[in-house]
Amino acid sequence: MMAEEPTPERIRDQRIYRDFGLRDDEYERICARLGRLPNYVETGIFSVMWSEHCSYKSSRKHLRALPTTGRDVLQGPGENAGIVDIGGGLGVAFKMESHNHPSAIEPYQGAATGVGGIIRDIFTMGARPIALLDSLRFGPLDRERNRYLFGRVVAGIASYGNCVGIPTVGGEVVFDEAYTHNPLVNVMCVGLIRSDRIARGVAEGVDNPVLVVGAKTGRDGIHGATFASVEDPQSHERSAVQVGDPFMEKLLLEACLELIERGIVVGIQDMGAAGLASASAEMASRAGNGIDIDVALVPRRETGMTPYEVMLSESQERMLVVVQRGREAEAQAIFTKWGLDAVVVGRVAPPLSDTSARGVGGLLCIREGGRVVGEIPVAALVDEAPVYDRPAERPAYLDDPALMAADDLPAASDLTADLLSLLARPTIASKAYVYRQYDFMVRASTVIRPGADAAVVALPDFSRGIAMTTDGNGRYVYLDPRRGSIHAVAEAARNLVCVGARPLAVTDCLNFGNPGKPGIFYQFVESIRGIGEACRALGIPVVSGNVSFYNETGGQDIFPTPVIGMVGLVENLEHLITPDLKAAGDVLILLGSDAVTLGGSEYAAMRSGRALGPTPPVDLGLEGRVQAMCREVIGAGWVRAAHDVADGGLAVAVAEMCIAGDTGAVLELAAPGRADVALFGEGGSRIVLEVAPEHVAMVEQTAAMRDVPCTTLGYVTDDGWLALTLYGKQRSDIPVKVALSVKALREQWEGALVWAMH
Repeated sequence: MMAEEPTPERIRDQRIYRDFGLRDDEYERICARLGRLPNYVETGIFSVMWSEHCSYKSSRKHLRALPTTGRDVLQGPGENAGIVDIGGGLGVAFKMESHNHPSAIEPYQGAATGVGGIIRDIFTMGARPIALLDSLRFGPLDRERNRYLFGRVVAGIASYGNCVGIPTVGGEVVFDEAYTHNPLVNVMCVGLIRSDRIARGVAEGVDNPVLVVGAKTGRDGIHGATFASVEDPQSHERSAVQVGDPFMEKLLLEACLELIERGIVVGIQDMGAAGLASASAEMASRAGNGIDIDVALVPRRETGMTPYEVMLSESQERMLVVVQRGREAEAQAIFTKWGLDAVVVGRVAPPLSDTSARGVGGLLCIREGGRVVGEIPVAALVDEAPVYDRPAERPAYLDDPALMAADDLPAASDLTADLLSLLARPTIASKAYVYRQYDFMVRASTVIRPGADAAVVALPDFSRGIAMTTDGNGRYVYLDPRRGSIHAVAEAARNLVCVGARPLAVTDCLNFGNPGKPGIFYQFVESIRGIGEACRALGIPVVSGNVSFYNETGGQDIFPTPVIGMVGLVENLEHLITPDLKAAGDVLILLGSDAVTLGGSEYAAMRSGRALGPTPPVDLGLEGRVQAMCREVIGAGWVRAAHDVADGGLAVAVAEMCIAGDTGAVLELAAPGRADVALFGEGGSRIVLEVAPEHVAMVEQTAAMRDVPCTTLGYVTDDGWLALTLYGKQRSDIPVKVALSVKALREQWEGALVWAMH
């Protein structure tokens, strides 16, 4: 039997509101806004709606600086997902979300419900989900708990995506000590939509009925939004983690898409973070209306639930839907066909007449039968949530000379061993251990599978495709927040152009520590600056995203980790490019900059056991020219393979191309400085191309016209060896040579994760 809810006076006098995550000044502001003390239900609703997770109270001011418009944008930030136009009456809806805190406590369900939530964000817009991607971060795999978290997160993603029938086609996995206590689980979903059938989360039309549809409501996930807005998530109970049912999700997906297709829907919203409280308030806010909810009518799977529990439950696979008045039965018939509940629980209420006193919009009125148990101005919950101008101070570590001394590392003594070691680094090694658990071919439209620079899913006519990728480098951002974030955007775009796609738009997932620390908030603000700078320079708007703060345990913050999700359009699937080498005798060309450094590199981290800077410089003008030229020569049919040069530098990129193509290569490089810098140093704006001999002159001429550096590296062989020769300042200098069989390279690269997990 549940304890009696505390009175408003007790909530105030014993400061119970602090247990909800509300500060003293926030509670006082609520009292002043209501003109009275809030009761238990109202306090709970304010606490979730004003949480960092729901209100973006620390980040909102800075997110406004991001570019969000463009010629292809059909829906920008502010809805459940962003949408870009791809022509032919079609659009692509996509978004990325985090489920970091739940996954740190219960990795299987935390990751699975993260997948479920992001899928709902897509079909809520009226789009059919066509692909999933993930971006994951864990601590080193030599620790049992990190292996447990990694294994269970991957299993949770695989189980949910496979069961609901959406292919998981790409992503990334990074391992670093910085994520030992706080793994990052970011999931992106991409959907296809008719551009004239976009649904939105609005409670329009006074007296239109409001329905709760999908699964029944239970007690799981209550205060999940608050839980995601505090430090040290591992101190919280598993009850804050939701439990998912992918088979129910599949039914809900089909029912909602049919409902939208029939034209019955006025507004629709996923009941995700903060559940019914958030969905109802946000839908009413977007329309400038109020909303009346009777919690006694909400279908439940547990007995004795209070209004507080019903409003704040984050039970999965549920939606809030506003339909046209008089078509309730038609809507309910659709959900009955799919074996789902669809119950009218309220109505859209008119705006308040006394707007000067109460604010624009209406009331969120919560009833239990004939009794009003809560009444809050919608504007107070959504529009008037606190916005903080937090202090941001450059952290002292950024000025530590010892941290910025990667190029002072002693020269390598065994480049061959270093190349093998890099290929076996879990961050670089093959992720087949992960994606073989995913059904990436379900729906039979995946034309570039996981493991390439970007995945590609064919459009229904199989003449065009959507390319997609996720990318981020927390080490780069830690060492230089602005520059590192520029690199994240630039690399994501390079991944797309390497398969022949035109980048369209970005969704971001911004993972940071405690924003109350001025040094952490400096990282965040500078990261936003970098993302905005790169997106403007490359002409790629940000149309959706997510902020995850408080990724900290025991005072240890994660690396600041903005993850960039990006989609692009492949105009002709016949021009698709993959990274595997194709034909002996083809020429290997480095497109772009040859300026590299050990700063921020995976090689420096391997040699030193820590992040060492500085982050490599980046020239956005050159980046744009390199990407445009890469797309141009691919479109002309002059390129057989392309691969972005990223973690591990040039030697790793070429080794990966050899492994993928099961063929060898001979490279001769000018290395006037250190050989290990030439092989393993990192920098932006670099792509390796495989070009047939008869097309080399055209590629070189195009590079000269486009002012893009273009260097011949060597050629493809069929002898099964990768041979690297580095010449010094003088041709007479004794060259440095590295030679390894592709078989040896593959054994290290393919075996690393398997060995680590067994």
